[in-house]
Amino acid sequence: MSAPVEDLSKLTRRERRKREVRNRIIEAAVELFDRDGFAATRVAAICDRADVAHKTFFNHFPAKQDLLREMASVYLAGLLERLEETRKQPGTTGDRITFFFDRVAENACEIGSMHRELITEVVHVIHESGTETEQAQKLQNAFGAIIAEGVARGDITTDHPPETLTDMMMGAFYALMFNWSNLDHYPIAQHASATARFLADAMSAKV
Repeated sequence: MSAPVEDLSKLTRRERRKREVRNRIIEAAVELFDRDGFAATRVAAICDRADVAHKTFFNHFPAKQDLLREMASVYLAGLLERLEETRKQPGTTGDRITFFFDRVAENACEIGSMHRELITEVVHVIHESGTETEQAQKLQNAFGAIIAEGVARGDITTDHPPETLTDMMMGAFYALMFNWSNLDHYPIAQHASATARFLADAMSAKV
């Protein structure tokens, strides 16, 4: 996991400098959270790794939890990108479901030791009250687009409403993430593959 790639060319020099420092803090924190975990990592260590003053850190993030929240937003943006990438994959909808859950497992393994705190914060970002409830709608729409295209292609069952199938796919994703973030030594790749097979079989149009 890393800071998002941004086009800074249209920003002023001062704005670019501020964004670059912010991204450097995030990248330093990711490295330390991966190595030591979120709870054990001190703000002072992040500042040393990013080569910034304490005051600079707190100008960008009021607390370490706010930094984690930023990472959760980055993770969510990446998740939406993976869903769009999934929708564009060739093959059947079952193939696309397998592609998505394989990518989820790969990304989970990359996150490292901070996974529990990060996934918990991702759920908060998606479902908290206020304006960010639109994040939950974006996620629902992204999963729904994969199902809707499968129905249109004729390889997804019409025995159940597409909204129900969307909920099942989202629910499977949430269950996978919950177990992975809370159970030690959870075999994420194995369970992701089994989940994809189950969904593809359960949702496929019966000839």
